[in-house]
Amino acid sequence: MKTTAHNFFITITIVLLTACQQKQTDFTTNRKDYDKYLASEPVKTTSKYFQLWDNKIKSDSMQLLSLGNVAGEYARFFKGTGKIKYLKDAEQALNKAVEIAAVGKSGYLRALARNYISQHRFKEALILAKEARSLGSGVKDSQSLLYDLHMELGNYRIANAYLDSIKNMSDFGYLIRVAKWNDHKGDLGTAIHFMEKAMAKAESSQNRDLLVWSYTNLADFYGHAGRIEDSYYLYLKTLQIDSQNAYAKKGIAWIVYSHERNGAEALRILDSIMQKNKSPEYYLLKAEIADFMKNDLLRVQSLDNYYKIIEDNKDYGDMYNAYNVDFLLGLEVDQKAFELAQEEVKNRPTPESYGLLAYSLLQVGQEQKAMEIIEKHVMGATFEPAILHQAAEVYKANGKKEKVSALKQELLEAAFELGPIKEAEIASL
Repeated sequence: MKTTAHNFFITITIVLLTACQQKQTDFTTNRKDYDKYLASEPVKTTSKYFQLWDNKIKSDSMQLLSLGNVAGEYARFFKGTGKIKYLKDAEQALNKAVEIAAVGKSGYLRALARNYISQHRFKEALILAKEARSLGSGVKDSQSLLYDLHMELGNYRIANAYLDSIKNMSDFGYLIRVAKWNDHKGDLGTAIHFMEKAMAKAESSQNRDLLVWSYTNLADFYGHAGRIEDSYYLYLKTLQIDSQNAYAKKGIAWIVYSHERNGAEALRILDSIMQKNKSPEYYLLKAEIADFMKNDLLRVQSLDNYYKIIEDNKDYGDMYNAYNVDFLLGLEVDQKAFELAQEEVKNRPTPESYGLLAYSLLQVGQEQKAMEIIEKHVMGATFEPAILHQAAEVYKANGKKEKVSALKQELLEAAFELGPIKEAEIASL
């Protein structure tokens, strides 16, 4: 009788799990939802206000307010086009503002630090953030910035102390940071809880920028949690506010590719983004989708385009180091990838950087050393599926079957986040 009851409950559990999975699998996107946002319209990289501010800078380099406004416009142009030139132009304007500011200097220092974060110049940004904090103006903003930077640099104990220093459950800035903190710890449920609170704050304020930020970040979290439909509708809500938002379109393209396995439609969406936004990483995604579709010509062309953009423009600096390690490993240029991974660890000693270093060590035949790095710097320090996949490969090479098995189960649950190509690799672990 006991055995029969036990089997009954197992059967019920399997049925419930299957029903949940079936409900998720049944969801499909509808191109009518997003087609209107794919129309090709050039990104505006000027305005009458920009021209006014820019002319003031050219006629009088001491126009501090105009320098700040122009820098903000350049940053917006960069976000819309992906062209590194605009980010460097913003840097130039902010450097001048920092140089001449007598009042409000801490604000310009923080703005320049955030520009450096976009360029992955984290250690330089940290120096600026500390200087801004020492000036004593905008203390909470400086502490928030210091939290962000220490998270980027893998200084999690220090970051947590700064997070405590800005604690305010009614503040949007605190809510999004405590959400990110919980995501870092692997507590996705709590991360979603706080991001939903941040979204509610944004909706009550009707601040366009905060709405876009909260919708896209919560959409990402929902995707990681397997809530694909919820993720999709938040990306659509983002596009209702900002019809040109490349990030939201990329999110929809990923759902179409990873969830629906529709490579052709995902490429159509991606191509519409790339007509306006020239960020190099789009070519890498295009190459991955082409690989999934067994279109080797498109895959090679996309990788070649990525390489040309990065090689031809040194202004990118360290921004694409992590991408480049994967890129080089994919081409079996293992020694160069290993050297670049070492450089990335020096610039940004995070578990993710160490994971790349370990994986590149594996490719050059140093399995034992790779495992030492994984166990010292990665396991328990990050829950990013892509990095845990690399850890599983390292463990496999070292014959650690139990550890591979445990990671494999976890990774299969993150199949949507990793995509079909990685899912196939995980299945063969």
